[in-house]
Amino acid sequence: KMSKSKGNVLDPIDLIDGIDLESLVAKRIAGPMQPQMAAHIERATRHEFPDGIPAFGTDALRFTFAALATTGRDINFDLSRVEGYRNFCNKLWNAARYVLMNTEGHDCGQRGGECELSVADRWIRSRLEQTRAQVVAAIEAYRLDHAARALYEFIWNEFCDWYLELSKPVLQDAEAGTPAHRGTRHTLVGVLETVLRLAHPIMPFITEEIWQRVAPLAGCDGETIARQPYPKPEPDRIDTAAADEMVWITAFVLGVRRIRGEMNIAPGRPLPVLLQGGEARDHERLAAHWRCLEPLARLASARRLEPDEAAPESATALVGTLKILIPMAGLIDRDAELARLTKEAARRRKDLERGERKLANADFLERAPAEVVDKERRRVAELRDALARLDEQAERIRAL
Repeated sequence: KMSKSKGNVLDPIDLIDGIDLESLVAKRIAGPMQPQMAAHIERATRHEFPDGIPAFGTDALRFTFAALATTGRDINFDLSRVEGYRNFCNKLWNAARYVLMNTEGHDCGQRGGECELSVADRWIRSRLEQTRAQVVAAIEAYRLDHAARALYEFIWNEFCDWYLELSKPVLQDAEAGTPAHRGTRHTLVGVLETVLRLAHPIMPFITEEIWQRVAPLAGCDGETIARQPYPKPEPDRIDTAAADEMVWITAFVLGVRRIRGEMNIAPGRPLPVLLQGGEARDHERLAAHWRCLEPLARLASARRLEPDEAAPESATALVGTLKILIPMAGLIDRDAELARLTKEAARRRKDLERGERKLANADFLERAPAEVVDKERRRVAELRDALARLDEQAERIRAL
């Protein structure tokens, strides 16, 4: 609990602009309500903030408070949350740079012309409509935490992590044609401009700065984003067919990426893929979406196994009834990888035993603060999960 007498109050200005350690100490021990606590306050401050407090910026702090504005009376304020939302602001800024780099000086479809929308274009527009409805409903219900969560998930997990990557194959493909390029650029600009208006009440400064550059490309008039109409839900724009296609695409890409991670295969190495089973629709989707699957999953080739063809030793992922096989011959050194996994498992097992001994110590459980005990329990649980995954991975490699 923050208390001036305890000297643990955080000044919002210090979180916005940052403050060095000596200035922070001097500020906290100046005119304390309990002078005898000054030495303790100084020690605690130097221990908690050995490098002072970095500058997080206004928007990151505002977004943090919005995300923490739950219905509960107590808020567990942690600077790591502010740091995380500063990273979120940086993510939005970098996304805007990518959009501007690929749209300024190009035809974005604002003056007419045929726009050919890819599945990814249709999907992100549909997800934007769903997010718009969530944010508007949350704000009308005075639930800024729900609004912040919806914005975060859409901007980071869908717009940045998926859609921006899916836009690259279209924009880089000279054979895609002008209507396809125009459709993707129109979507990039339109979605970003709408997101900026949605986020503006919570993040006014970064959204204003970006909007000034994006507005002309989106065909928006006005001197400031603050005077623009707030987005309204348009449920008729939700595209369930595009959503179904994207579920398949993301499952395929994540399946290949999981195999890469488990088998310690270099992220940039193109992989040959064999396909087994599945429905006719799966193979139609593979052909239709190959342009985006190839770069996102880093694929060298894809071939369907004949019904009577034996599959080579492979790592496997499933997308519905479709089995994705990545032949391991030449990709990994089986013995070396098993040795690496054995060494890693031994290290984790040693850490686990140390943690279990600590939790079995009655003195530790009685004397340590509750949050320290909880943290140790979480660490032990994570180590157990990690060991289970390492054992599963080793079994898969032994079976190759």
